[in-house]
Amino acid sequence: MAPALIFDLDGTLIDSAPAIHKVSNDVLTGRGYAPLSLDQIRSFVGQGAPHLVRCLLTTAGEDPEGPLFDAIYADLVGRYETDVAGNTLYPGVITALQRLQAMGCPMAITTNKPYKPALAAIAHVGLSDYFQLVIGGDSLPTRKPNPEMVQEAQRLLGRDHALYIGDSEIDAQTAQNAGLPFLIYTEGYRKTPVEDLPHAAKFSDFNALPGIVEGWTWS
Repeated sequence: MAPALIFDLDGTLIDSAPAIHKVSNDVLTGRGYAPLSLDQIRSFVGQGAPHLVRCLLTTAGEDPEGPLFDAIYADLVGRYETDVAGNTLYPGVITALQRLQAMGCPMAITTNKPYKPALAAIAHVGLSDYFQLVIGGDSLPTRKPNPEMVQEAQRLLGRDHALYIGDSEIDAQTAQNAGLPFLIYTEGYRKTPVEDLPHAAKFSDFNALPGIVEGWTWS
């Protein structure tokens, strides 16, 4: 039986940094703060919207836990659901997902991005039909690297075996915490050298992913 495949979203299936960059700068400049560079914003991505808001506040010279947090968070998440134009698929994603679907792999997305903005981004890039479920950063009490999100996805997909696919340090830690083999996409938002992150396989081209999954052996 084909394994379940559980994917991260930002930096794995989609390059969302340009969209997050625009939304973040709209929130900042709308309140009179200086805009930030794409590289700065990219470095904030991966640990969920609350973390992003704290980074924005810190960079703006404000208390990251102060009274502005709730207003900035609400503004950011509200814009997230509609300002989706900057989200783009990484090359080869659709072809790979079609092949994996044909192989009988049930698939899910687990992301620290809030659920509704995640659905909006997924729909914008045309991924909605490939995934049985999406679990967002506000769907459960915990976020990655806590394993709860990934474990819940595997339970709902109903397979004894699952592979976790992501791009970052958080994803490597999540897979380790969940006890799942980690397949790392090397072209995402990772800051650490691939060799320094625990992983079972790596790929830089999505066209290679179905072959990795098809050839997987379980001990």
